Amino acid sequence: MRVSSNVTYNDFIKNLNRNAVKVQKTLNQLASLKEVSQSSDNPLLVSKIMNLNVALGQNATYAQEIKDSISWSDTQDGALSSVGESMARIRTLIQASGTATAGKDEIGANKNEIQQEIRSLVDSLNTNFDGRYVFAGQKTDTVPFSVKEDPVSGDVIGINYHGSDPGKQLVREISDGVTIELVTDGKKMMQDADGNDLSDFFNDVMTALNAGEDGDKEALSGELMERLDKFSSNFVDNRTHIGAVANRLKSAGARNETEKISLTQSLSDRQDVDIAEKYMEYQNQMLGYQTTMAMGTKIMQTTILDYVR
Repeated sequence: MRVSSNVTYNDFIKNLNRNAVKVQKTLNQLASLKEVSQSSDNPLLVSKIMNLNVALGQNATYAQEIKDSISWSDTQDGALSSVGESMARIRTLIQASGTATAGKDEIGANKNEIQQEIRSLVDSLNTNFDGRYVFAGQKTDTVPFSVKEDPVSGDVIGINYHGSDPGKQLVREISDGVTIELVTDGKKMMQDADGNDLSDFFNDVMTALNAGEDGDKEALSGELMERLDKFSSNFVDNRTHIGAVANRLKSAGARNETEKISLTQSLSDRQDVDIAEKYMEYQNQMLGYQTTMAMGTKIMQTTILDYVR
């Protein structure tokens, strides 16, 4: 069967264009260091790359949420450490006021210091992180605590709570479908295991200190000390709970980092070019392109004389 020159030329041009396209594509990959530059290059691969980029974005969001939550918990732990110191000092002062040798002047001095410690305790509970109050429940933009003063004497007789309703904690999403509750319910900090309120306790302390010339010794040395220990234990329990939350967050952070490495590796395997392999591929394609050009030169030089020899 005779093959016309026109067919030969067309096949040559087709092969030349095909090789040129391959060379150009490989050059683009080497220049960008990416396997694909547009969706039409490989729709399935592009879809996988887009999904991996979305997953990495979500991973980064969760990582930041975990980091903020850990800092939040650390801030709470520091605040409750200061609260514990204030409660310990208040205990010492109440105990000293309840001794038989404590007179009017000593009790008066102790009462003033107890009021200052209550104010210090309120300051600690009003600690904020990044402009958000850590013990205000879900109302993080509201100052949660304030001292309650006697309108006549001006004595500090308790603590007011202005946070969200009891039981309302702050919820954070740390992974896809996984949430954690930060211990932010300030009202819970104010109550012992029996549901008694710390504000009422401080009011009773002031009443006992103001009773008679030398205060109510029996209450100061007995009942009030027992009640104070329960409130102190409640602060310790909440601090322990916060520590457990912080440990869980740190574990979540480690898993998040592992997931990030895995996703990054998967994305690199699909998206990034192996330069050595791609350069070898380019060399082979150039060899094919140059060979096609060389053969084309011979074909294009064919004339009528080649057929009449």
